[in-house]
Amino acid sequence: MAELPREIRGVMVPVTEGRVLLPNATVAEVISYTTPEPIAGAPAWLLGRLTWRGWRLPLVSLPILTGRLTEENRNNARVAVLKALGGNAGMPFIALLVQGFPRLTTITQELLIQTSDDEPHAPGVRVEVLVRDDRAIIPDLDSIESMVMQATAA
Repeated sequence: MAELPREIRGVMVPVTEGRVLLPNATVAEVISYTTPEPIAGAPAWLLGRLTWRGWRLPLVSLPILTGRLTEENRNNARVAVLKALGGNAGMPFIALLVQGFPRLTTITQELLIQTSDDEPHAPGVRVEVLVRDDRAIIPDLDSIESMVMQATAA
């Protein structure tokens, strides 16, 4: 795992059967879930598109993408709007289906323990970690963005 600055602000985001740890600056907004517009031929993890501030955002289920679930619970779900990192002007944001509100947390090198050294990671996962007593996935946002672009280009 890469060396961290002395202290960073992170966000613990609840997803079905787990948590995702993201840099605070990545989360643009958390909005209410609305039924997405389907995308023809999309993989199961790409739930459709949502409209947000004039953008049509691809909605991703991380638990389905990683193979932990085949179906998401959408009752009382929320959507975390994430800033895309790839520099694609046509897709500056990606939406992630979440199960509640993110919680701000301060992360230091001592608090972040990698839990899966030698195991290959599921698609979309950079690393699995333990933060205090919370297990979390740090997603590979570049990889997820590339997968979304491939799935929506078809």
